[in-house]
Parts: sequence; C-alpha cells; structure tokens
Amino acid sequence: MSKLAIQVIDKSYVNPTDKTTKQVIKDLKLTLGNNEFVCLVGPSGCGKTTLLNILAGLDTEFTGHIELNPQHLKPKVGYVFQNPRLLPWRTVKENIQLASGASAETLDFLLQSMGLAAEKDSFPEHLSLGMSRRVSIIRAFATDPDLLLMDEPFVSLDPPTARQVRQLLVDLWHKRPHKVLYVTHDLREAITLADRLIFLDSQPMSVITDITITIPKEDRNKENIIEQFRQQLFTDYPEIIKLL
Repeated sequence: MSKLAIQVIDKSYVNPTDKTTKQVIKDLKLTLGNNEFVCLVGPSGCGKTTLLNILAGLDTEFTGHIELNPQHLKPKVGYVFQNPRLLPWRTVKENIQLASGASAETLDFLLQSMGLAAEKDSFPEHLSLGMSRRVSIIRAFATDPDLLLMDEPFVSLDPPTARQVRQLLVDLWHKRPHKVLYVTHDLREAITLADRLIFLDSQPMSVITDITITIPKEDRNKENIIEQFRQQLFTDYPEIIKLL
C-alpha cells in the first residue's frame, strides 16, 4: 500500500517590484492513502494550484518534503490543468500518445470509457470544450500515474456538461483507480467525487479541517443526498462557509 506524504513548511514569493515577501503556504501537512480521492476546497488565490505545481515537480522553490511511493526512483504524476492544453496540430490520439506513450489497447479503452472513440482522429479545433477536457483527463490517466493531480478541470463547463464529464471521470476512476488530489471551489462537486474533503484557509494556506465523506458511492448521483450532506457540513463546520 503506497502513500503520499506532503509537508510544505514554507512556500513564499518575492514581489519583484518592492522586494517584499509573501508567504503562500505555511506548515502544511497532508497524507493520501493508496487509491484515495481527496478534494482540496478553499478560496481563490489561497495557493491550491501552487501546491499542485509543487507536487508535480514544476515548482521546487519551497521548504519541505514530498514522499510518494518511495520504492520508485521517479514516481509518475499525471496533471489535468484548468486549461486542456492540447496541441492544435495533433489529433486526439496523437495528443494522448505524445504525453503518455500509451499502447493502442490502453488508448482505445480510455477513449471508449470517456465516450470519445469516434473522435480519436479529430483535431482539437473540432472538439467542444467538454470533449477537450475529457481528452486532457484521458491524457493524464494514460500515463498510469502514481498520483493524479486535477486543478478545477470542469470550472468553465455548463452544469449539464460538467455532470456528464464528472460521471465519466468517476466511472473511469473506478476502472483504473489512482491516488487523486483534486482542486475545486464547488462543494457539491467535491462531495460527489471525494473520499475526503480538506478545507484550506489562505494568507498563508493552512488546513482548517479534514472531513471523510460517508455517503455511499451509489448515492453520490442523488442531488438531495448531496445537498443534505452539504448543509450538514455548514452546521457542523460553520467556519468553512467563508471559504466558498
């Protein structure tokens, strides 16, 4: 059983204009168990994307320690950005294979799971935003990562499309489970997806509370149950209201 252990003692930025220092993250400790789906919920600008960039190895200027699958010299990290970031001159299939080197069998399975089998030879300009986001999810899953990072992947989708893609994500994750750290400001979305919710405050970012979702997976598509759990959270943890 592999575990992700995160300790960010300090992450700060220096303002190039006046040389003042802003601390973004302070004394943050998180752990994820094997194949656990954890949602980070916090206000815009609190440092959630910064944390994901640290975990992805895109930002190394911090004090702390990240331990992921210590038996691996180079653990694999998949990253789904807010923007799909597809290469416009390559087809759907080529975008996925270029990033992952996935076999034809794996590629066909993932495209079928995300409802994109008929679009594998299409170029990004011919895809809707929802389709493009699904391609970016497939691209991340195709690497068979030790950790999957997702940064508000459905933020600009209309509610019906977001629900559809979210369910496809859940179905795919059940077939190919990974450790997932998922950033969102949508509490309903977080309750629908996660095993745990971690609420974050800002200036600097720190953990307010860590909550386990007790709703059975088979009931996560029932809006009344999700809303009931959400309202109960506000009653039990009134401090989280300001974070949304």
